[in-house]
Amino acid sequence: MNTDRSAEAEAAAPDPAVSTEHQPPPTEARIVGAATEPPHGASGVSGAGTPGGAGRGALPRLLAIALGGAGLAYCVVFLQNLGSVVAPIFLALNLMVTAHPLHTALAKRGVNRSIAAVVTGLVVLAVLSLFFAAIGWAITQLVTTLPDYSTQFQALLTSITEQLARIGITPDTMLKQIQSVSPASALGVITPVFANLSTGAALLTVMVGVVFFLTMDSVTIDYRLDLAQRYHPRLIGALRSFSQGVRRYWIVSSVFGLISAVLDVIALRIIGVPLWLVWGVLAFLVNYVPNVGFFIGLVPPALLALLALGPARAIAVIATYLIVNFIVQSLIMPRFTGQAVGITATLTFVSLLFWSWVLGVLGALLAVPATLFFKAILVDADPGARWANALIASDPLTYADPDEQPAKPAAGAA
Repeated sequence: MNTDRSAEAEAAAPDPAVSTEHQPPPTEARIVGAATEPPHGASGVSGAGTPGGAGRGALPRLLAIALGGAGLAYCVVFLQNLGSVVAPIFLALNLMVTAHPLHTALAKRGVNRSIAAVVTGLVVLAVLSLFFAAIGWAITQLVTTLPDYSTQFQALLTSITEQLARIGITPDTMLKQIQSVSPASALGVITPVFANLSTGAALLTVMVGVVFFLTMDSVTIDYRLDLAQRYHPRLIGALRSFSQGVRRYWIVSSVFGLISAVLDVIALRIIGVPLWLVWGVLAFLVNYVPNVGFFIGLVPPALLALLALGPARAIAVIATYLIVNFIVQSLIMPRFTGQAVGITATLTFVSLLFWSWVLGVLGALLAVPATLFFKAILVDADPGARWANALIASDPLTYADPDEQPAKPAAGAA
Protein backbone atom coordinates (compact mmCIF):
# COMPACT_ATOMS: atom_id res chain seq x y z
CA MET A 1 0.00 0.00 0.00
CA ASN A 2 2.82 2.33 0.89
CA THR A 3 4.52 1.41 -2.37
CA ASP A 4 1.45 2.49 -4.38
CA ARG A 5 1.27 5.85 -2.58
CA SER A 6 4.93 6.61 -3.24
CA ALA A 7 4.47 5.82 -6.95
CA GLU A 8 1.50 8.19 -7.18
CA ALA A 9 3.50 10.91 -5.44
CA GLU A 10 6.36 10.53 -7.90
CA ALA A 11 3.95 10.70 -10.85
CA ALA A 12 2.33 13.86 -9.47
CA ALA A 13 5.64 15.61 -8.88
CA PRO A 14 6.67 17.92 -11.79
CA ASP A 15 9.61 16.86 -13.88
CA PRO A 16 12.38 19.48 -13.53
CA ALA A 17 13.43 19.09 -17.14
CA VAL A 18 9.94 19.63 -18.40
CA SER A 19 9.29 22.62 -16.18
CA THR A 20 12.43 24.39 -17.31
CA GLU A 21 12.48 23.49 -21.00
CA HIS A 22 8.81 23.46 -21.95
CA GLN A 23 7.44 26.15 -19.73
CA PRO A 24 5.72 28.74 -21.97
CA PRO A 25 7.49 32.08 -22.12
CA PRO A 26 5.88 35.12 -20.55
CA THR A 27 3.43 36.90 -22.81
CA GLU A 28 4.37 40.04 -24.74
CA ALA A 29 1.87 42.04 -22.73
CA ARG A 30 3.64 41.11 -19.49
CA ILE A 31 7.03 42.04 -20.94
CA VAL A 32 5.76 45.40 -22.23
CA GLY A 33 3.97 46.05 -18.98
CA ALA A 34 7.07 45.27 -16.97
CA ALA A 35 9.23 47.44 -19.20
CA THR A 36 6.89 50.42 -19.28
CA GLU A 37 5.58 50.25 -15.70
CA PRO A 38 6.95 53.30 -13.90
CA PRO A 39 8.77 52.77 -10.64
CA HIS A 40 6.97 53.16 -7.34
CA GLY A 41 6.19 56.79 -6.70
CA ALA A 42 6.77 57.93 -10.31
CA SER A 43 3.92 59.48 -12.26
CA GLY A 44 5.18 58.29 -15.67
CA VAL A 45 4.07 61.51 -17.35
CA SER A 46 7.36 63.02 -18.41
CA GLY A 47 8.58 60.00 -20.37
CA ALA A 48 12.17 60.69 -19.39
CA GLY A 49 12.51 57.49 -17.47
CA THR A 50 10.51 55.29 -19.82
CA PRO A 51 12.45 53.46 -22.52
CA GLY A 52 9.58 53.74 -24.95
CA GLY A 53 8.68 57.33 -24.20
CA ALA A 54 7.78 59.84 -26.88
CA GLY A 55 10.85 61.92 -26.16
CA ARG A 56 13.16 59.37 -27.76
CA GLY A 57 11.51 59.48 -31.23
CA ALA A 58 11.01 63.26 -31.44
CA LEU A 59 14.58 64.26 -32.30
CA PRO A 60 15.13 61.74 -35.14
CA ARG A 61 11.86 62.78 -36.77
CA LEU A 62 12.80 66.46 -36.63
CA LEU A 63 16.24 65.59 -37.92
CA ALA A 64 14.75 63.60 -40.79
CA ILE A 65 12.48 66.53 -41.70
CA ALA A 66 15.41 68.94 -41.58
CA LEU A 67 17.60 66.71 -43.74
CA GLY A 68 14.76 66.10 -46.18
CA GLY A 69 14.08 69.83 -46.46
CA ALA A 70 17.76 70.58 -47.01
CA GLY A 71 17.98 67.90 -49.69
CA LEU A 72 14.86 69.21 -51.40
CA ALA A 73 16.18 72.78 -51.38
CA TYR A 74 19.47 71.58 -52.88
CA CYS A 75 17.64 69.72 -55.65
CA VAL A 76 15.51 72.78 -56.43
CA VAL A 77 18.58 75.02 -56.68
CA PHE A 78 20.29 72.39 -58.83
CA LEU A 79 17.34 72.23 -61.23
CA GLN A 80 17.05 76.01 -61.31
CA ASN A 81 20.70 76.45 -62.26
CA LEU A 82 20.40 73.81 -64.99
CA GLY A 83 16.92 74.85 -66.13
CA SER A 84 18.10 75.78 -69.61
CA VAL A 85 19.29 72.19 -70.06
CA VAL A 86 16.78 70.21 -67.97
CA ALA A 87 13.68 71.83 -69.50
CA PRO A 88 14.42 71.04 -73.18
CA ILE A 89 15.59 67.53 -72.26
CA PHE A 90 12.38 66.82 -70.37
CA LEU A 91 10.26 68.31 -73.17
CA ALA A 92 12.00 66.09 -75.74
CA LEU A 93 11.48 63.08 -73.47
CA ASN A 94 7.77 63.90 -73.21
CA LEU A 95 7.44 64.13 -76.97
CA MET A 96 9.21 60.80 -77.49
CA VAL A 97 7.01 59.13 -74.88
CA THR A 98 3.93 60.57 -76.56
CA ALA A 99 5.02 59.33 -80.00
CA HIS A 100 6.11 55.86 -78.82
CA PRO A 101 2.80 54.17 -79.80
CA LEU A 102 3.67 55.02 -83.42
CA HIS A 103 6.90 53.06 -83.02
CA THR A 104 5.00 50.11 -81.53
CA ALA A 105 2.35 50.17 -84.25
CA LEU A 106 4.94 50.17 -87.04
CA ALA A 107 6.83 47.30 -85.42
CA LYS A 108 3.65 45.23 -85.15
CA ARG A 109 3.05 45.74 -88.87
CA GLY A 110 6.40 44.13 -89.67
CA VAL A 111 8.50 47.27 -90.03
CA ASN A 112 12.06 46.90 -88.81
CA ARG A 113 12.33 48.31 -85.28
CA SER A 114 15.24 50.56 -86.22
CA ILE A 115 13.29 52.03 -89.14
CA ALA A 116 10.23 52.45 -86.90
CA ALA A 117 12.38 54.32 -84.37
CA VAL A 118 13.75 56.63 -87.07
CA VAL A 119 10.25 57.40 -88.36
CA THR A 120 9.08 58.19 -84.83
CA GLY A 121 12.06 60.48 -84.25
CA LEU A 122 11.41 62.32 -87.52
CA VAL A 123 7.78 62.90 -86.50
CA VAL A 124 8.93 64.37 -83.18
CA LEU A 125 11.43 66.63 -84.95
CA ALA A 126 8.69 67.79 -87.33
CA VAL A 127 6.50 68.71 -84.36
CA LEU A 128 9.36 70.64 -82.76
CA SER A 129 10.03 72.48 -86.02
CA LEU A 130 6.39 73.50 -86.34
CA PHE A 131 6.37 74.63 -82.71
CA PHE A 132 9.36 76.95 -83.07
CA ALA A 133 8.32 78.11 -86.54
CA ALA A 134 4.90 79.14 -85.21
CA ILE A 135 6.51 81.11 -82.39
CA GLY A 136 8.93 82.85 -84.74
CA TRP A 137 6.19 83.75 -87.22
CA ALA A 138 3.94 85.12 -84.46
CA ILE A 139 6.75 87.30 -83.08
CA THR A 140 7.49 88.65 -86.55
CA GLN A 141 3.86 89.61 -87.11
CA LEU A 142 3.64 91.32 -83.72
CA VAL A 143 6.84 93.30 -84.24
CA THR A 144 5.72 94.60 -87.64
CA THR A 145 2.07 95.33 -86.79
CA LEU A 146 1.75 96.58 -83.20
CA PRO A 147 3.55 99.93 -83.76
CA ASP A 148 0.75 100.89 -86.17
CA TYR A 149 -1.65 101.15 -83.22
CA SER A 150 0.40 103.56 -81.10
CA THR A 151 -1.96 106.47 -81.83
CA GLN A 152 -5.05 104.48 -80.81
CA PHE A 153 -3.28 103.29 -77.68
CA GLN A 154 -2.42 106.81 -76.59
CA ALA A 155 -5.99 107.94 -77.30
CA LEU A 156 -7.32 105.10 -75.14
CA LEU A 157 -5.02 106.07 -72.27
CA THR A 158 -6.10 109.70 -72.56
CA SER A 159 -9.75 108.67 -72.38
CA ILE A 160 -9.07 106.54 -69.31
CA THR A 161 -7.23 109.34 -67.51
CA GLU A 162 -10.06 111.76 -68.23
CA GLN A 163 -12.60 109.33 -66.80
CA LEU A 164 -10.46 108.88 -63.69
CA ALA A 165 -10.12 112.64 -63.28
CA ARG A 166 -13.90 113.06 -63.37
CA ILE A 167 -14.32 110.83 -60.33
CA GLY A 168 -11.46 112.50 -58.47
CA ILE A 169 -8.69 109.96 -59.07
CA THR A 170 -5.57 111.82 -60.25
CA PRO A 171 -2.44 109.87 -59.31
CA ASP A 172 -0.06 111.95 -61.43
CA THR A 173 2.95 109.65 -61.10
CA MET A 174 1.00 106.56 -62.08
CA LEU A 175 -0.63 108.33 -65.02
CA LYS A 176 2.73 109.49 -66.35
CA GLN A 177 4.02 105.93 -66.23
CA ILE A 178 0.91 104.63 -67.98
CA GLN A 179 1.11 107.27 -70.69
CA SER A 180 4.71 106.30 -71.39
CA VAL A 181 3.55 102.81 -72.39
CA SER A 182 2.77 102.11 -76.04
CA PRO A 183 2.60 99.06 -78.27
CA ALA A 184 6.00 99.96 -79.67
CA SER A 185 7.62 100.11 -76.23
CA ALA A 186 5.80 96.95 -75.18
CA LEU A 187 7.72 95.10 -77.86
CA GLY A 188 10.85 95.72 -75.82
CA VAL A 189 9.34 93.46 -73.17
CA ILE A 190 7.55 90.96 -75.40
CA THR A 191 10.46 90.22 -77.71
CA PRO A 192 12.99 89.22 -75.00
CA VAL A 193 10.40 86.99 -73.35
CA PHE A 194 9.82 85.04 -76.54
CA ALA A 195 13.52 85.16 -77.32
CA ASN A 196 14.26 83.44 -74.00
CA LEU A 197 11.70 80.82 -74.87
CA SER A 198 13.59 79.90 -78.00
CA THR A 199 17.15 81.00 -77.33
CA GLY A 200 18.09 80.41 -80.91
CA ALA A 201 20.15 77.45 -81.93
CA ALA A 202 21.16 76.48 -78.37
CA LEU A 203 17.74 75.33 -77.18
CA LEU A 204 16.82 73.71 -80.47
CA THR A 205 20.18 71.95 -80.68
CA VAL A 206 19.75 70.44 -77.22
CA MET A 207 16.30 69.14 -78.06
CA VAL A 208 17.35 67.75 -81.44
CA GLY A 209 20.32 66.00 -79.85
CA VAL A 210 18.15 64.48 -77.11
CA VAL A 211 15.59 63.29 -79.66
CA PHE A 212 18.37 61.74 -81.74
CA PHE A 213 19.78 59.69 -78.86
CA LEU A 214 16.34 58.77 -77.53
CA THR A 215 15.51 57.51 -81.01
CA MET A 216 18.52 55.22 -80.89
CA ASP A 217 17.64 53.92 -77.42
CA SER A 218 13.94 53.46 -78.22
CA VAL A 219 14.75 50.39 -80.35
CA THR A 220 15.24 48.29 -77.20
CA ILE A 221 13.39 50.37 -74.61
CA ASP A 222 10.55 47.86 -74.17
CA TYR A 223 13.00 45.03 -73.51
CA ARG A 224 14.96 47.18 -71.06
CA LEU A 225 11.82 48.09 -69.12
CA ASP A 226 10.71 44.46 -68.94
CA LEU A 227 14.14 43.49 -67.63
CA ALA A 228 14.18 46.29 -65.04
CA GLN A 229 10.67 45.39 -63.88
CA ARG A 230 11.97 42.05 -62.58
CA TYR A 231 14.03 43.89 -59.98
CA HIS A 232 11.88 46.96 -59.27
CA PRO A 233 8.31 46.14 -60.33
CA ARG A 234 6.69 48.99 -58.40
CA LEU A 235 8.99 51.69 -59.77
CA ILE A 236 8.78 50.49 -63.37
CA GLY A 237 5.02 50.06 -63.04
CA ALA A 238 4.74 53.65 -61.80
CA LEU A 239 6.86 54.88 -64.72
CA ARG A 240 4.68 52.98 -67.19
CA SER A 241 1.59 54.56 -65.64
CA PHE A 242 3.27 57.96 -65.91
CA SER A 243 3.99 57.33 -69.60
CA GLN A 244 0.38 56.44 -70.30
CA GLY A 245 -0.96 59.40 -68.35
CA VAL A 246 1.37 62.00 -69.81
CA ARG A 247 0.79 60.61 -73.31
CA ARG A 248 -2.95 61.05 -72.94
CA TYR A 249 -2.43 64.51 -71.44
CA TRP A 250 -0.40 65.77 -74.42
CA ILE A 251 -2.64 64.19 -77.06
CA VAL A 252 -5.92 65.33 -75.54
CA SER A 253 -4.57 68.82 -74.80
CA SER A 254 -3.28 69.14 -78.37
CA VAL A 255 -6.50 67.97 -80.01
CA PHE A 256 -8.81 70.16 -77.98
CA GLY A 257 -6.38 73.06 -78.01
CA LEU A 258 -6.43 72.89 -81.80
CA ILE A 259 -10.24 72.79 -81.80
CA SER A 260 -10.41 75.83 -79.52
CA ALA A 261 -7.85 77.71 -81.62
CA VAL A 262 -9.73 77.03 -84.86
CA LEU A 263 -13.01 78.22 -83.35
CA ASP A 264 -11.30 81.33 -81.97
CA VAL A 265 -9.74 82.10 -85.36
CA ILE A 266 -13.10 81.78 -87.12
CA ALA A 267 -14.75 84.08 -84.57
CA LEU A 268 -11.94 86.65 -84.71
CA ARG A 269 -12.05 86.63 -88.51
CA ILE A 270 -15.80 87.28 -88.46
CA ILE A 271 -15.44 90.06 -85.89
CA GLY A 272 -12.63 91.60 -87.94
CA VAL A 273 -9.85 91.60 -85.34
CA PRO A 274 -6.40 92.28 -86.85
CA LEU A 275 -3.80 89.50 -86.62
CA TRP A 276 -6.55 86.95 -86.13
CA LEU A 277 -4.29 84.08 -87.23
CA VAL A 278 -1.57 85.15 -84.79
CA TRP A 279 -4.06 85.06 -81.93
CA GLY A 280 -5.14 81.60 -83.03
CA VAL A 281 -1.54 80.38 -82.81
CA LEU A 282 -1.23 82.01 -79.40
CA ALA A 283 -4.46 80.37 -78.21
CA PHE A 284 -3.13 76.97 -79.24
CA LEU A 285 0.27 77.41 -77.58
CA VAL A 286 -1.02 78.73 -74.24
CA ASN A 287 -3.52 75.88 -74.11
CA TYR A 288 -0.71 73.81 -72.58
CA VAL A 289 -0.32 76.28 -69.71
CA PRO A 290 -2.78 75.18 -67.00
CA ASN A 291 -5.20 77.56 -65.29
CA VAL A 292 -3.85 80.88 -66.63
CA GLY A 293 -3.22 79.96 -70.26
CA PHE A 294 -6.74 80.97 -71.27
CA PHE A 295 -6.32 84.49 -69.89
CA ILE A 296 -2.90 84.86 -71.55
CA GLY A 297 -4.51 84.03 -74.88
CA LEU A 298 -7.53 86.28 -74.29
CA VAL A 299 -5.99 89.62 -73.30
CA PRO A 300 -3.98 90.49 -76.48
CA PRO A 301 -6.79 90.02 -79.05
CA ALA A 302 -9.32 91.71 -76.78
CA LEU A 303 -7.01 94.69 -76.27
CA LEU A 304 -6.25 94.97 -79.98
CA ALA A 305 -9.97 94.76 -80.78
CA LEU A 306 -10.55 97.60 -78.32
CA LEU A 307 -7.87 99.74 -79.98
CA ALA A 308 -8.80 99.02 -83.57
CA LEU A 309 -12.55 98.37 -83.50
CA GLY A 310 -13.97 99.82 -80.30
CA PRO A 311 -15.47 98.51 -77.04
CA ALA A 312 -18.33 96.57 -78.66
CA ARG A 313 -15.99 94.37 -80.69
CA ALA A 314 -13.71 93.88 -77.69
CA ILE A 315 -16.67 92.64 -75.65
CA ALA A 316 -17.59 90.32 -78.51
CA VAL A 317 -14.06 88.86 -78.45
CA ILE A 318 -14.21 88.28 -74.71
CA ALA A 319 -17.64 86.67 -74.94
CA THR A 320 -16.51 84.41 -77.79
CA TYR A 321 -13.43 83.21 -75.92
CA LEU A 322 -15.46 82.55 -72.78
CA ILE A 323 -18.09 80.53 -74.66
CA VAL A 324 -15.54 78.50 -76.63
CA ASN A 325 -13.45 77.81 -73.53
CA PHE A 326 -16.49 76.76 -71.49
CA ILE A 327 -17.82 74.38 -74.12
CA VAL A 328 -14.54 72.81 -75.23
CA GLN A 329 -12.38 72.93 -72.11
CA SER A 330 -15.01 72.59 -69.38
CA LEU A 331 -17.72 70.39 -70.90
CA ILE A 332 -16.17 68.24 -73.63
CA MET A 333 -12.47 67.88 -72.79
CA PRO A 334 -12.87 66.42 -69.25
CA ARG A 335 -14.88 63.52 -70.69
CA PHE A 336 -11.89 62.46 -72.78
CA THR A 337 -9.09 63.47 -70.43
CA GLY A 338 -10.19 61.13 -67.63
CA GLN A 339 -7.33 60.58 -65.20
CA ALA A 340 -4.69 61.97 -67.57
CA VAL A 341 -3.97 64.94 -65.30
CA GLY A 342 -4.22 62.85 -62.15
CA ILE A 343 -3.72 65.73 -59.69
CA THR A 344 -6.04 68.20 -58.03
CA ALA A 345 -6.72 71.67 -59.42
CA THR A 346 -4.92 73.29 -56.49
CA LEU A 347 -1.80 71.20 -57.01
CA THR A 348 -1.95 71.98 -60.73
CA PHE A 349 -1.90 75.72 -60.03
CA VAL A 350 0.87 75.40 -57.44
CA SER A 351 2.83 73.28 -59.93
CA LEU A 352 2.48 76.02 -62.53
CA LEU A 353 3.95 78.62 -60.16
CA PHE A 354 6.71 76.32 -58.90
CA TRP A 355 7.96 74.95 -62.22
CA SER A 356 7.75 78.37 -63.89
CA TRP A 357 10.03 79.67 -61.15
CA VAL A 358 12.42 76.71 -61.39
CA LEU A 359 12.58 76.10 -65.16
CA GLY A 360 11.49 79.45 -66.59
CA VAL A 361 8.99 79.84 -69.42
CA LEU A 362 9.23 76.20 -70.46
CA GLY A 363 8.40 75.29 -66.86
CA ALA A 364 4.88 76.63 -67.39
CA LEU A 365 4.53 74.31 -70.37
CA LEU A 366 5.91 71.33 -68.44
CA ALA A 367 4.25 71.99 -65.08
CA VAL A 368 1.76 69.12 -65.18
CA PRO A 369 4.10 66.50 -66.75
CA ALA A 370 6.90 67.36 -64.30
CA THR A 371 4.57 67.03 -61.32
CA LEU A 372 3.22 63.73 -62.64
CA PHE A 373 6.78 62.44 -63.05
CA PHE A 374 7.83 63.19 -59.49
CA LYS A 375 4.50 61.91 -58.20
CA ALA A 376 5.16 58.61 -59.99
CA ILE A 377 8.64 58.04 -58.56
CA LEU A 378 8.03 59.44 -55.06
CA VAL A 379 4.42 58.47 -54.33
CA ASP A 380 3.07 55.86 -56.72
CA ALA A 381 6.20 53.69 -56.57
CA ASP A 382 6.32 53.68 -52.76
CA PRO A 383 3.57 51.69 -50.99
CA GLY A 384 4.32 53.61 -47.80
CA ALA A 385 3.66 56.95 -49.52
CA ARG A 386 0.62 56.06 -51.61
CA TRP A 387 -1.61 57.50 -48.89
CA ALA A 388 -0.63 60.93 -50.28
CA ASN A 389 -2.79 60.22 -53.35
CA ALA A 390 -5.81 60.73 -51.13
CA LEU A 391 -4.71 64.37 -50.84
CA ILE A 392 -3.17 65.18 -54.24
CA ALA A 393 -4.78 62.81 -56.78
CA SER A 394 -7.75 64.02 -58.81
CA ASP A 395 -9.56 60.80 -57.85
CA PRO A 396 -8.44 59.79 -54.31
CA LEU A 397 -9.63 56.19 -54.86
CA THR A 398 -7.64 55.64 -58.05
CA TYR A 399 -4.60 54.19 -56.31
CA ALA A 400 -6.30 52.82 -53.21
CA ASP A 401 -6.66 49.15 -52.31
CA PRO A 402 -10.17 48.07 -53.44
CA ASP A 403 -10.68 46.26 -50.11
CA GLU A 404 -9.87 49.42 -48.17
CA GLN A 405 -11.81 51.98 -50.20
CA PRO A 406 -14.27 53.91 -48.08
CA ALA A 407 -17.80 54.43 -49.29
CA LYS A 408 -18.24 57.59 -51.33
CA PRO A 409 -20.47 60.20 -49.66
CA ALA A 410 -24.01 60.35 -50.93
CA ALA A 411 -25.04 63.23 -53.16
CA GLY A 412 -26.06 66.23 -51.12
CA ALA A 413 -24.44 64.89 -47.95
CA ALA A 414 -22.67 67.39 -45.76
